[in-house]
Amino acid sequence: MPDGSSTAHLYRPKLVTMLTEGYGLAAFRHDVMAGLTVAVVALPLSMAIAVASGVTPERGLFTAIVGGFLVSALGGSRFQVGGPAGAFIVLVAATVAQFGVEGLLLTVFVSGLMLTVIGASGLGSLIRYIPHPVTVGFISGIAVTILASQLHDLGGLTLAGAEPGPILPKLAALAHALPTLNWSALAVGAGSVAVIFGLRAWRPAWPAMLIAIVLASVATLLLHLPIETIGSHFGKIPRGLPAPHLPAFSSSLLLQILPTALSFTLLGGVESLLSAKVADGMTGRKHRSNMELVAQGIANVASALFGGISVTGTIARTATNIRAGARSPLAGMMHSVFLLLFIILAAPLASYIPLSALAGVLVVVCWYMAEKEEFLHLIVDWRSAVVLIPTFALTVFKDLTFGIVTGCLLAALFAGIDRWRQAGKS
Repeated sequence: MPDGSSTAHLYRPKLVTMLTEGYGLAAFRHDVMAGLTVAVVALPLSMAIAVASGVTPERGLFTAIVGGFLVSALGGSRFQVGGPAGAFIVLVAATVAQFGVEGLLLTVFVSGLMLTVIGASGLGSLIRYIPHPVTVGFISGIAVTILASQLHDLGGLTLAGAEPGPILPKLAALAHALPTLNWSALAVGAGSVAVIFGLRAWRPAWPAMLIAIVLASVATLLLHLPIETIGSHFGKIPRGLPAPHLPAFSSSLLLQILPTALSFTLLGGVESLLSAKVADGMTGRKHRSNMELVAQGIANVASALFGGISVTGTIARTATNIRAGARSPLAGMMHSVFLLLFIILAAPLASYIPLSALAGVLVVVCWYMAEKEEFLHLIVDWRSAVVLIPTFALTVFKDLTFGIVTGCLLAALFAGIDRWRQAGKS
């Protein structure tokens, strides 16, 4: 079977290619089991990311169902699984705080249009050239920022006012709120972290995050622990998808959200193609970068129409999909179908999930998301460090866009100096 290198430039979904090559019942069985495995991982993760992003948990599920289905159905990667991503938590939360939920939906919608245009114009391959120290710096910076944002729910802290967005004022506010620490919430959150790490070491094939969430929910219910749950904080999760509708729109709001939409587009493109590249490395196949961006764009537009948040290809779920034996994009589509069945049949059960347990899930996500080994490897080389450290620091203390732009400019400066020196020698 060809690895896809000869067709990597085509605007053809991998699903179409797979069906034309032939698809049998055995492959379908593999895809169903892989889809179920990924859904088990995506269920708690999608809700946790939504809550951390400042929106209700069902919006994370809507994103995984609608956006995830379209990423697999239309994408240029055979194994990519889409949904809400931890990398977007900071951007989504800041957008909700500034523009409200309707402003967020418009931002996601516009970002989807931008991604579609970038992919359709053939510019998707350019995203691959973002220097490695830049990607390591901003991904590690995002992990630190997300971790800081989870301390509130992890400890069940009560803040005097709204939680600040910038990390230093946030940490100061959290330190001031330490006397309100809820030991029950901390025990549930820390216990969830311990269960996930323990199961991943002891039984890596088991759905550690889902098991931790179930155990935390049962313990909270049986012991009558005085901690916040999804039900007490957000109410019930609806049993089904909402009717699609266009986000609220005005010319003034559009102008205000454009810079944020550009940040969504840049991060979405980088995250999706990075995930597709990881899938290529695991399977020996080649993805179609421009087709992948077109699919990501359409998925974001659709997610916004159904009240979801930003969609991107996710490395953890994509890797899980491959390890579970996926054969085609139908596995990713089936993961969305299983999530839809959950909210139709069992949505009320989500009301018992403690918020501190969801925070624990994201603490684990941050640990694996931060590229610790790569960071330490790059920092010993001064040229890489000069790009890496400002990217990381600006991502943490300023914002993602400043971090990426600064890192790319520094990398470009070094590349220009190298070329100038080579030209001088010749």
